Amino acid sequence: MRDLSLLPPGPFTTAMAADLGLGGRDLHALVGERRLHRLLVGVYADASLPLDLALRIRAVSLVLPPGGVVVDRTAAWLHGLDLFRRSSVFEAPPVEVYVVGGTRMRRDAVDSGTRALLPRDVTEIGGVPVTTPLRTCLDLARLMWRYDALGAIDQYLALGVPREEMLDELGRFRGFRWVRQARMLVPLGDPRAESMPESALRLHWYDALTAPPEPQLWVLDDDGHGVYRLDLGNEAMRYGAEYDGRQHHTASADVAYDERRRRWLDGRGWEVDPFTQRHVYDLSPHPVDVLQAGWERSRARHGLRRTA
Repeated sequence: MRDLSLLPPGPFTTAMAADLGLGGRDLHALVGERRLHRLLVGVYADASLPLDLALRIRAVSLVLPPGGVVVDRTAAWLHGLDLFRRSSVFEAPPVEVYVVGGTRMRRDAVDSGTRALLPRDVTEIGGVPVTTPLRTCLDLARLMWRYDALGAIDQYLALGVPREEMLDELGRFRGFRWVRQARMLVPLGDPRAESMPESALRLHWYDALTAPPEPQLWVLDDDGHGVYRLDLGNEAMRYGAEYDGRQHHTASADVAYDERRRRWLDGRGWEVDPFTQRHVYDLSPHPVDVLQAGWERSRARHGLRRTA
């Protein structure tokens, strides 16, 4: 059976599909044909449907256990942010929940655990109980890998969660796991970051250099007009770092544009190092080494004193 018209008009579970004669192999094939989205573990939807908030709420509702409160990455998803693991491109994520009463669920579609939540930590989105943006941000700032955690902080700042509230609320997390990481990262958060990899690269910069970077830094021409914008840069040193993701930097036209861009920047006296996913996440070659070497090239080029 491959007739999608027989399926529900919105998200559906594997059990619902099986009742209509659609098995696991069929679902896998339809995902491969890009006729279905695999939204969460065991939850699918017609690929023609927009991945808007209403669809996300309905998808989560299908697998949310009684008494469950959506937390962590799934909560961020309902806040409009995509903070799922990078492996979610290949494997659908489970719904992350806290179950009232502290009971851990043993279900493939649900990643549950215990969580000390106060009433003010929980809100509702479309009738689904979910941790507030503030609480979700602080949980992710503690529990995610530090390079992803900074990205979560950046995105919640851009969403409108005030840094002052984050810092004030961190006081109640004394003794919680990895709270020191959150205390270190929240002051470094910046809403100008445009992607998770840019946030990770910025944290590598902080690890490598004492002089801070400026996100989304415009490089001006002789008339004072912004010509090109760097993901990260330090104008005093005329050194910049760029994250070159596969989506926008692999086609031949993109490669040619990058070459013209960097020739122009070089002509303006800028040293700019490109970084890929392999640098930022696999640490090969280690971005700290690349950043420090690039900084020294710029320092030597302009005869500037050591500042990092």
